[in-house]
Amino acid sequence: MKKTSDFFFRPSRKRILFQSFFFGAIATVSVISNAFSLSLKADGQTPTPIVNNTEINSYAQAVLAMEPARQNAFEEIKKLIGNGEIPKIVCNEPNSIKDLPTKAQDIAKNFCTLSEKIVKDNGLSNDQFNKITTELQNNNILLKQQVSNTLLCLQKAPNTSRDTALCPNLHNQL
Repeated sequence: MKKTSDFFFRPSRKRILFQSFFFGAIATVSVISNAFSLSLKADGQTPTPIVNNTEINSYAQAVLAMEPARQNAFEEIKKLIGNGEIPKIVCNEPNSIKDLPTKAQDIAKNFCTLSEKIVKDNGLSNDQFNKITTELQNNNILLKQQVSNTLLCLQKAPNTSRDTALCPNLHNQL
């Protein structure tokens, strides 16, 4: 004999099939919408460029302009220190200079003053220059490629005609 509850709670095959289809459809829609929203987040989270092409050209020009002075300062400090290890000198960190002998401190300070002038003469603020340097040190691959390509392009050009028009399409080739 059948119980009264069997008439109300006994699932029929149609009901089981309908429930399975219904929950399957909900799960499918959920997975698809989740995947779609994740792809939108990934596209929306593409980082904006940290610097533009003009800043990259200015940075590369500044680096090229200050390199001879950096090498000279390094050699002079090396002669003063002798066989000792030359500490890392960072212009915007005064503590990195204070441990040097007095004459070496003067050389480092002169180099830093000259570097600031070179950076400004090339159209960047010290903050912009330092921001790009930090990004390069943080291993920003795209920025490294852009700066490297710009440096190569500028080095091939005669020194008298270095300007931002020399490497106009360089950054779009990456």
